[in-house]
Amino acid sequence: MQHQVAIITGAASGLGFAIAKQLSALGVQLALLDINTSALQENIAAFGTTPAIFEVDITNEVAVKQTIDMIAAQFGKIDILVNSAGITGITNTKSDATSTENIRAVFDVNFMGSYFTSKYVIPVMLPKKYGRILHIGSIAGKEGNAGMLAYSASKAAVIAMAKVQGKEYAETGITVNAIAPAVIRTAMHDTMPVEQLNYMTDKIPMKRCGTLQELANMVCFIVSPQNSFTTGFTFDLSGGRATY
Repeated sequence: MQHQVAIITGAASGLGFAIAKQLSALGVQLALLDINTSALQENIAAFGTTPAIFEVDITNEVAVKQTIDMIAAQFGKIDILVNSAGITGITNTKSDATSTENIRAVFDVNFMGSYFTSKYVIPVMLPKKYGRILHIGSIAGKEGNAGMLAYSASKAAVIAMAKVQGKEYAETGITVNAIAPAVIRTAMHDTMPVEQLNYMTDKIPMKRCGTLQELANMVCFIVSPQNSFTTGFTFDLSGGRATY
């Protein structure tokens, strides 16, 4: 994977940061996207290769297109896209009490952000007849978590998008997959109500959260050249919660 070029969204913290570090250790050149670039600048020494950092709101289609155009011009190619930017929104709330504004905000980041990036990365990958796209879904998108309508539904949409795109580009050398983690211990989960977190963890047969290292290890395989005959698939990372 040395000298490949990877775009990672939501790279300033949590899943995105862990994935970026792991890919960097493998010699991948990084283009890191986040709305909070100061955190990336502060932790730039964590990467084995010096990343290109772009401040971008992934819910802004024009900004996303411009950023991807800049990355393609700077590196001459894009081999990998990992969509890890995501928010949970308001949780521990039944559907009849949800905020329409919150539902839209969560969909804008979790689904539309991944849609925009993949929409503009795919045309860069097509002439090279190679690419690896990974959308970070969630076990909530497969099974639904009570009290998390916005998050669960948006991640279900992300998983469906991977299935659609995987089929659409199956003959082009581009694979599009998703991964469905259960609870991975990150700062995002630290903001959840204890009842919501316990509800999610209690459903995991291993009775623990996954780790960022476990996630990063699996992601690196999914986006590697070795993973060449799997597309449109949702990889499980749920401690046994989902086995289909």
